[in-house]
Amino acid sequence: MSGKVFLVGAGPGDPRLLTVGAMNCLRTADVVVYDHLADEGILSYVPAEAERIYVGKQSCKHTMRQEDINVLLADKADEGKTVVRLKGGDPFVFGRGGEEALVLLARGIPFEVLPGVTSAISVPAYAGIPVTHRGVAVSFAVITGHEDPTKAESRIRWKHLATGVDTLVFLMGVANLPVITKKLIEHGRPADTPAAIIRWGTRADQETYVTTVGEAAEMVQRDGIRPPAIFIVGEVVKLREQLRWFDRADIRPLHGKRILVTRARAQASALTEQLTALGASCIETPVIRIAPPADGYAALDAAIADVQSYHWIIFTSVNGVEHFFARLHRAEKDTRALGYAKVAAIGSATAKALHSFGIHADIVPKEFRAEALVEELAPILPPRARILLARAQEARDVLPASLRAHGAMVDVVPAYETVPERAGGEELAERLMRGEIDVVTFTSSSTVKNLVQQLGNITPLQQTKIACIGPVTADTARSFAIEPDIVAEQYTIDGLVNAIKEQVQ
Repeated sequence: MSGKVFLVGAGPGDPRLLTVGAMNCLRTADVVVYDHLADEGILSYVPAEAERIYVGKQSCKHTMRQEDINVLLADKADEGKTVVRLKGGDPFVFGRGGEEALVLLARGIPFEVLPGVTSAISVPAYAGIPVTHRGVAVSFAVITGHEDPTKAESRIRWKHLATGVDTLVFLMGVANLPVITKKLIEHGRPADTPAAIIRWGTRADQETYVTTVGEAAEMVQRDGIRPPAIFIVGEVVKLREQLRWFDRADIRPLHGKRILVTRARAQASALTEQLTALGASCIETPVIRIAPPADGYAALDAAIADVQSYHWIIFTSVNGVEHFFARLHRAEKDTRALGYAKVAAIGSATAKALHSFGIHADIVPKEFRAEALVEELAPILPPRARILLARAQEARDVLPASLRAHGAMVDVVPAYETVPERAGGEELAERLMRGEIDVVTFTSSSTVKNLVQQLGNITPLQQTKIACIGPVTADTARSFAIEPDIVAEQYTIDGLVNAIKEQVQ
């Protein structure tokens, strides 16, 4: 039974511009065949078990010939698989999606086309340049800047294009800019016409160069501007001075900063989203993943079976909350099973997680650390209080030891385990050594330990700023001879983001 192929536009780079339809396709894919210009973050929607095939094309460097890509799509569909052909921008705007569709049609393979946001309009918009504007430009054209070299002559109608359209947008034209600008001037476009070159459009590291038609080619050579980039010509370029927003420091203060996010894979997105909203370019390199505890939840299940006997239940993390209630529901119980037990939470995020299960924490210490909780809890503990502490399998002993010192009986049960992610250490170390990362974030002691193990030594981390979510994490970093540059005063993701925003310029 034949499968099906979806020709999907991934947009120009910013994952926020991915369409809902594209996202849904990726979530159901058996095979994803993707391009160089498709943002890697978009691939997070792809199931872990799906096959991923990179066929990216860069200037003068093709991983796979287009003819081979066409056959690959058809062959994978013939295996009965759902295939997503993920293309940067839009499949039918110089994306060769039409060629792929014709091959699928000839092979009798069903297909759908999901248009994407084209870089022709989105990239100028992110640079503060509208392709049309009342009183300035009433027409625009999108032109390939890299015609098929096998053609005998150009099919671009320079005579009509140069002066017949207000705004011209050339895609993939940086390498060919001397020819493009020469043709425009020869056919009547004034050399002093405003122009702009926009590289890596809509990504956090977008670069915009304002120039003129006559000076653009020289600027590319002088400043070493390389693909991918678009070239836009027209009076609308002047509007950038007023409409610029994406790379303005007062709006997006972290623009251009490259920040390493080291949370667990499933949790990195919250930190990444906030940093990206402030203009940062985030590199997600999860160093841990959350897994069931080594005992297969035996201790946690036993505690839940006797949960009504505890005076207090303490949660130290969002993961602890989520795993506890998952096992509670598995035991066919709900929050009523907690009886008269009071609940304490370390951290506002942990308290928020509890609230989602209908629990208002009785104590949330102002300082989000074990010592602060003990100070608040110790004076109100009944004699021989029974306390359940559901937490990570590997954690500090400060909290249970201190509570026992105050006469409490504490059952420490592992609710989950953090497991190191080992892959990617060598490549990451090289990027750090080359100075490609401005800030490394640590959101827990385990992220510090595991990143050091992943890298093999601390030398790469001495080339960048270190940001820690709180003093406990900072002390762990110091134990590895890594001195933090930034330590959040509020020990939450929000606090860490605010600290980075204030201290990274």
